[in-house]
Amino acid sequence: MKKIKFLRRESMRYSRFGKKRKKMQAWRKPKGRDNKMREKKRGYPAVVSIGYSNKRELKGKIEGKQPILVNNLKDLEKIKENQIAVIAKIGKKKKMEIAKKAKEKKINIQNVNIQRFIKRNEKQDRGLVNPVNKTKETKK
Repeated sequence: MKKIKFLRRESMRYSRFGKKRKKMQAWRKPKGRDNKMREKKRGYPAVVSIGYSNKRELKGKIEGKQPILVNNLKDLEKIKENQIAVIAKIGKKKKMEIAKKAKEKKINIQNVNIQRFIKRNEKQDRGLVNPVNKTKETKK
């Protein structure tokens, strides 16, 4: 079954409710007296209800695998076959080490695109890209 994205009532109309702004797309229960969404009328967005929940064995999993928070290289080495890595809130230097080790071991990291991350940071280290505005610097 396809996962449904529950949207706030007027989210398609106003930018403050999340039109083209994913962070703003927070669910709020429709409570108005004549609200068609609250009445679950046909043609209106779905309302959160108990029938949409995941199966118990899939709850808290990513792609059917148990997520493991990775803070350092030791945590990365502990990852098994039925687990998936999620990099914690760490600095760029340590994140770079973890990404390189994961690429070596062919471990998938959920919240980082390993190839793009390594490529971008190597360019920054060589001074080809200005990290502030991400444009190529020209020498004068």
